[in-house]
Amino acid sequence: MKPIHLPLVDAHIHLEQYAADELEAMLEQSFNGGVAAVVAVSMDLDSAERTRKLAGRHPGRIMPAYGWHPEQELPDEAEMQALLAWIRNRHEAGEAFAIGEVGLPYYMRTEAQAEGKGFDESGYLRILREFVSLAADTGRPIILHAVYEDAAKAVELLREFGVARAHFHWYKGDEATTRMLADAGWYVSLTPDVLYEEEIRLLAATYPLERLMTETDGPWPFEGPFAGQATHPLMIRESVREIARLRGMDEREAASMLAANARRLYFS
Repeated sequence: MKPIHLPLVDAHIHLEQYAADELEAMLEQSFNGGVAAVVAVSMDLDSAERTRKLAGRHPGRIMPAYGWHPEQELPDEAEMQALLAWIRNRHEAGEAFAIGEVGLPYYMRTEAQAEGKGFDESGYLRILREFVSLAADTGRPIILHAVYEDAAKAVELLREFGVARAHFHWYKGDEATTRMLADAGWYVSLTPDVLYEEEIRLLAATYPLERLMTETDGPWPFEGPFAGQATHPLMIRESVREIARLRGMDEREAASMLAANARRLYFS
């Protein structure tokens, strides 16, 4: 008997960071195993160009996203303007894409502060403002790296520019900020750590189901039952099953709703 495939979407993965000789085999396994589509995010212009080529090889299966990841040293102005101009050109050409991954450097900032160092985030806020403005101008979904207190800063910008299609990936935050995201109708996505991280398990059980999605953030590795394993989009099967258990749902119903959410945001 053939295994029953749950409908799956990986709403956040760094495909271009996988080794080239492993990537196509991983994608084939994923698509054959029930992954209907993935959203492939970028780190910078070079990363975005590689992601665009990957998407071109798998039309309808890979939604590319173009942006500048905040957990790195600030780019110079010419580099940033080149990336923004390249994204605008993709928009004017009518290509399918989202904006991301963009946000604020929570982990860099808190690490520096833990070492007693100062950290000026003004340049990162300025860059995020530019991407939020771009999302508002183009109507594209925006994928945010903004957790804990940084999520509230992102909320302010999204509200300022009136952005409706926002996705907080691997979201973590306090109750008040989480309520703001839910009230605004913004999406959050859960990684495989929903199987073992209590704050993520609580989010999985309580955030509005119609705004929940699944992701891997691959090739980022996981712990718990995934310790020592290379991150693979098919890990989402376990995430879906755990979300279903936490919500007291049939797993096929949960899988269908989670996949439909991602399709509504990125593929419709």
